[in-house]
Amino acid sequence: MGKENLRALSLDVLMEVLEKGGFSNQVLGNVLSKYQYLEKNERAFVTRLSLGTIEEALLLDEVLNSYSKTKVKKMKPVIRNILRMSVYQIYFMDSVPESAVVNEAVKLSKKRGMAGLSGFVNGILRSILREEKPISKFQKNRALTYSCPQWILDLWDGDFGKEKTKEILEGFGGKGEISIRCNVAKITPDQLKETLEKEGVTLRPTPLSYAFFISGFDYLEKLKSFQDGLFYVQDLSSMEVTNRAKLQGGEKVLDVCAAPGGKSLHMAGELEAMGKGGSVEARDLSKEKVDRILENIQRSGLSNVDAKAFDATVLDENAKEAYDVVICDLPCSGLGVLGKKPEIKYRVLPEDISSLAELQRSILKNAATYVRPGGKLLYSTCTINKEENEDNARWFLDTFDDYDLESMEQIFPKTQESDGFFIALFKRN
Repeated sequence: MGKENLRALSLDVLMEVLEKGGFSNQVLGNVLSKYQYLEKNERAFVTRLSLGTIEEALLLDEVLNSYSKTKVKKMKPVIRNILRMSVYQIYFMDSVPESAVVNEAVKLSKKRGMAGLSGFVNGILRSILREEKPISKFQKNRALTYSCPQWILDLWDGDFGKEKTKEILEGFGGKGEISIRCNVAKITPDQLKETLEKEGVTLRPTPLSYAFFISGFDYLEKLKSFQDGLFYVQDLSSMEVTNRAKLQGGEKVLDVCAAPGGKSLHMAGELEAMGKGGSVEARDLSKEKVDRILENIQRSGLSNVDAKAFDATVLDENAKEAYDVVICDLPCSGLGVLGKKPEIKYRVLPEDISSLAELQRSILKNAATYVRPGGKLLYSTCTINKEENEDNARWFLDTFDDYDLESMEQIFPKTQESDGFFIALFKRN
């Protein structure tokens, strides 16, 4: 496929994510799935251009606003995204010829019914190239340097200090590999490694014995090992939830907000490998989310896990004291996964933090009743802020005096390794 068509695919991703509210991992995944015939380097180009533009959108808009009398917010959506991705190529993709960037942007404008504005696109981009200002000229403050809204920086500064905030921001970079978890109910980690290497996949060990970082493959879903459910794509931080549960075998587990099912399947696989029985019930709010869980269950080949639709904010009288382990991986602001879903930083608002913390408490109130005496409740989020994490854990202890805190950790994002995550383990006494 020609580069002009690859740029058109990237523009489609940007329109879905930045204009229509889609999530980059899902939108990009759908595009790459539809165009499976693309060469590996073509897929890499679309991925880099799409995610890079989203990640740097705040900075790119600053560049465009300094050259255009029409500010980015006032531009036609198609035009602003063509300009964003073009500026990204100019400043961040050295291998792309600058003349090609301008020519293809003009062509794309015409193809998308914006011929009348193609001259505007041409003029802005040629002005940027003519001045040859380095990108550092536009990085006037931390918010622009990291292309991250100031309120998020202020939040982290207040919670963790400026030095830690810098580490967090830098920890989101370089997620070039995918982390996978071995389905230990089907195959050993060593056997999985051998199988993947035969499929041409490059593996790198992780701190967890049953997980690997993988790269070098063309298309994940084409791998027979993936189709056969020999592994599951999951972040290392997310895997820690099951590690903290310290399953002994035979436990009855409930996951109240389970989609897409990674933690549920992790626990089910561990239980099946132990051979002592036990079961997992995975719940989520909508049929669409439950269908995603069921699809992953089917591929995994596990028979001790099922999924059903249930609203976690509604108390389930039938579930009271019925489970040994309850997982509460709850809806949150998602500030720990900006490396994978960079668009989140532009969508979450300061007032969302408090409303999400309240939602989390309403679910925790119900979940606390589902744990049998002696059982465990795992509270986790994929965010980084004390109001949704440590403050809620302390609220839980103050509210439920029949629970003790076994452990609590804010995991920070690590370059090339894992997302930001929070896990608190409570035991019902």
